[in-house]
Amino acid sequence: MSYDLIVIGTGPGGYVCAIRAAQLGLKTAVVEKDATFGGTCLNVGCIPSKALLHASELFEEAGHSFAKMGIGVNAPKLDLKTMLQFKQDAIDGNTKGVDFLLKKNKVDTFKGVGRIAAAGKVEVKAADGKTQTIETKSIVIATGSDVAKLRGIEVDEKRIVSSTGALSLAKVPGHLLVIGAGVIGLELGSVWRRLGAKVTVVEFVDGVLPGMDGEVRKQAQRLFEKQGMTFKLSSKVTAVDASGKTLKATVEPAKGEGKAETIEADIVLVSTGRVPYTEGLGLKEAGVALDERGRVVTNAHYATNVPGIFAIGDVIIGPMLAHKAEDEGVAVAELLAGQAGHVNYDVIPAVVYTMPEIASVGKSEEDLKAAGIAYNAGKFPFTANGRAKANQQTDGFVKILADAKTDRVLGVHIVGSDAGNMIAEAAVVMEFGGSAEDIARTCHAHPTLPEAVKEAAMAVAKRAIHM
Repeated sequence: MSYDLIVIGTGPGGYVCAIRAAQLGLKTAVVEKDATFGGTCLNVGCIPSKALLHASELFEEAGHSFAKMGIGVNAPKLDLKTMLQFKQDAIDGNTKGVDFLLKKNKVDTFKGVGRIAAAGKVEVKAADGKTQTIETKSIVIATGSDVAKLRGIEVDEKRIVSSTGALSLAKVPGHLLVIGAGVIGLELGSVWRRLGAKVTVVEFVDGVLPGMDGEVRKQAQRLFEKQGMTFKLSSKVTAVDASGKTLKATVEPAKGEGKAETIEADIVLVSTGRVPYTEGLGLKEAGVALDERGRVVTNAHYATNVPGIFAIGDVIIGPMLAHKAEDEGVAVAELLAGQAGHVNYDVIPAVVYTMPEIASVGKSEEDLKAAGIAYNAGKFPFTANGRAKANQQTDGFVKILADAKTDRVLGVHIVGSDAGNMIAEAAVVMEFGGSAEDIARTCHAHPTLPEAVKEAAMAVAKRAIHM
């Protein structure tokens, strides 16, 4: 059996790549090692975590906010089993949707572990041990990423868990210790805090959300602390003793100077990042080059050093984001079909789905200062936005960074309710090389939260109306 393209992995990058290739007339197949399609994102990542974030947010609103709006209800009772089923329904709906789309686009599917036997050949080992080899003109590696391990701490997915185990806890922990104040740690920490857990977050650096805009990080940390999270910054967990009824974590200063302390917890969540998943792919044997971090090395057209083998998504350089992988999947499919596939890496939005949400696209102030780029900043708080006041959702702000000479938008950062949706406007403007003035001159519906984006754009020129 011979194909134009075989994609290994059916996460957002893989299945999107396969569907786009099929649309363009390439005979395409996918290889998936798991029982369902969709990869980490749909099965144990983006989708289930957002389902629990949504459900837990409503649970907290019912217990703390309804009365302010004149809605009288009894104290909400948590039915965790049903909430977890709600999460599973979201997973099932999405994974079945991918299955349908692959069939609709006539993409052949092979279940089993894929391995590159040679350029143009993929070996698939099924669950029963049987193997078959499929021939193809091109191979796209889209195997995503795996949980990063922490030296000396063994994840058992029962008491010491990764993000996967944290999505399926049998009961709300009395005390949840989160290792890592990145996106995953804060999102899952938020879920279990809302449902009743005490949450302590240990972070190696001196603030939450490393890599994001500094002002955003400070505001976010204040809001999380206000909500009840406790942070131990510039600290590291060096060991977890699981011999007793409670876990005992040893926490030391990150730089190794100072006294260690012991924190007891019911559950420890290890959320220190993710690493490229290349295990068992046969890359070394095929001669595919990897960098010092285990990522597949590619050129601007996603081609590896081995002719006919390409890679996208979390296995290559760049942010480990599902939508980045999707765009790369489309780009490589179009390139293979003779078109001009392209991804603008300056316009890749990032969202933290806490409450309030945190979203950004483009450069931070720290990025611009480091690059020596002169810029103007416009900032507008949601405390001055009419819709936010009416909804009692006034936490946060919108900040727009524009080139000092051209006014071209270089970065947008939002802390606030629905930030994940509002950032799309900024991304579109940046994709077309738009200016802060373009946003400021665009009529925005009233009363809406996106008016804060317009006001921030006006503030770049120091002419905001409502501040």
